[in-house]
Amino acid sequence: MQEVKKVITEVGTNEWQVVVFFLGDQTFAINVDKTREILRWPGCRTIPESHPSMIGITSVRGEVLPLLDLRVHLGIPGKIDLEHSKVIIAEFNEVKLGFVVDAVERIYRINSEELDSTLTGTFLGEYVLYVIKRDSRNVLLLDYEAIVQKVNPTLSERYTIDPVRTKAMTAPLGNLDDYRILVAEDSPLIRKQIADVLGQGGFHNVVLTVDGREAWDRLSTPGETYDLLITDVEMPRLDGLALTRRVKEHAEFRTIPIIVFSSIMAKDIKVKAASVGAESQITKPEIPELVDHVCGLLGRKKEKKVSAG
Repeated sequence: MQEVKKVITEVGTNEWQVVVFFLGDQTFAINVDKTREILRWPGCRTIPESHPSMIGITSVRGEVLPLLDLRVHLGIPGKIDLEHSKVIIAEFNEVKLGFVVDAVERIYRINSEELDSTLTGTFLGEYVLYVIKRDSRNVLLLDYEAIVQKVNPTLSERYTIDPVRTKAMTAPLGNLDDYRILVAEDSPLIRKQIADVLGQGGFHNVVLTVDGREAWDRLSTPGETYDLLITDVEMPRLDGLALTRRVKEHAEFRTIPIIVFSSIMAKDIKVKAASVGAESQITKPEIPELVDHVCGLLGRKKEKKVSAG
């Protein structure tokens, strides 16, 4: 067993850490905040009628975990047999599982500006978000949320809201089309789920951006105004915490409420989000509760405007 040791990065500096690993000849990465430990092959028991890449379950210190072979899922011929493979124990979105890989290299400290998303959604396929340009080679960062939801579609079925309760919550806000919401989220899958849930809640005036830099550019565009910002943490060019800090330090934008919304809302991330001024923090499994947070923050903003006027 190898425990993953993180180096504390200063909040809002656009820096974070990734574990680099191998599948065949290609290097890949996963955020350290999603990683708990790295194991030698622990053995596994097969699961009937499961997704082909879900190769079985194993026990780690009394806890039963599913094992997903990333080589099988991505169609990459492995260079190492299962008995000599490594397992990265990951935890995010309230899901804990093991990713089976050929080998693990080490932890790299990177800046969000090193992430190249120019080929995302085209030549990189549906599971690769970015290319990290490091040491004269290309390291691929995967969309782990999309991979997990692909092998377990029931996870996305819970992203619905109670229409009766939602109508009662939104009623005091008046015309919901009067509110303009800006979203910064790099995963196409999660971006769509956020838009769908906000739409179920009656919020249709939503602008979707793919990273913090694009969100900042939209905020800074003359004539564009926004009532609320929802941002992911882990994004290229400008991450969510750096974006939040920039917004809260700006005289014109600092009153915009911000919801930090991430799959890796560990305790230290929550503390960091609060320290840069975010009014609310939720995890991605809490997508149905997103409308609750939006209504609460917009309601308080409306009350302040009425009392000030």
